[in-house]
Amino acid sequence: MKTLICHTCGCSLVRLGISKDETTFYSHEGKEYSFCCQACVDLFITDPVKYLQETEDVIVCPTCLAEKPLERSAKLNWEGQEVHFCRCPSCQEGFQKDPDRYMNRLEGTTPFETELRH
Repeated sequence: MKTLICHTCGCSLVRLGISKDETTFYSHEGKEYSFCCQACVDLFITDPVKYLQETEDVIVCPTCLAEKPLERSAKLNWEGQEVHFCRCPSCQEGFQKDPDRYMNRLEGTTPFETELRH
């Protein structure tokens, strides 16, 4: 499961507190992409291929909402899907205590709250 990220800066929109309704969207080659602000859209337009390649494998840890490259993440199978985490063991442990809450937050359906400090 992937959460909305800005396809220019790679930030998690959930971590930034930007709801799906507040997200800036831009269509490129028939596909809609999410952005944190119009300035990021304007930059994306200058070289979409570059920015799409840079953010292609960005994952967001459901527990701490850190953005990481896929190759620097840990994964856990949860209800038949792969969930990717930052490598902190506390994040996986915290997730397992209340996975529905973290998955809902990752999807942007519950507000961002910080509970883990690294």
